[in-house]
Amino acid sequence: MPPDEKDRVNETAIRDADPSEAGILSTLAFRSKATWGYDIDFMKRCRAELTYSPDQINSDQYRFFVCEIDGKLTGFYALQLVGGGTGELEALFVDKNFMGQGIGTALVEHARTIASESGISKVVIQGDPNAEDFYLSVGAVAAGYRESGSIPGRYLPVFNLSIEQDS
Repeated sequence: MPPDEKDRVNETAIRDADPSEAGILSTLAFRSKATWGYDIDFMKRCRAELTYSPDQINSDQYRFFVCEIDGKLTGFYALQLVGGGTGELEALFVDKNFMGQGIGTALVEHARTIASESGISKVVIQGDPNAEDFYLSVGAVAAGYRESGSIPGRYLPVFNLSIEQDS
């Protein structure tokens, strides 16, 4: 990574998402998913699953965080608190103009910290097949497949991310 890009990642701010940002997060998720070259029909079928509401962001069941660089929202993730020491990475999306700059990794590291602080020892991730190498690179382990919530008959890779607990 060139030095100027590394510096940008060091200047990132990750903060709690505001419910008023639900539309922005939904648009970012949709645009990010589209970078993988899916056709229009596929993307239409995914729209509901990639749409987030203010109530969801406010819910005790989820923790939504956004990443900003110079005040521009560049990515976000949502951690679902499942219970029994398990969480699920409900979403992780990076704006297409900021992919490859370490933002996804910074978001995963932040999610690890939040999970640890929340008593979560394992985070389950259902990922896009195009993101498989990314999830493996941040330490997740392949754990099988799960049917897509948007497209019946399409199976997506599932990963487990172990979380170290603070002593």
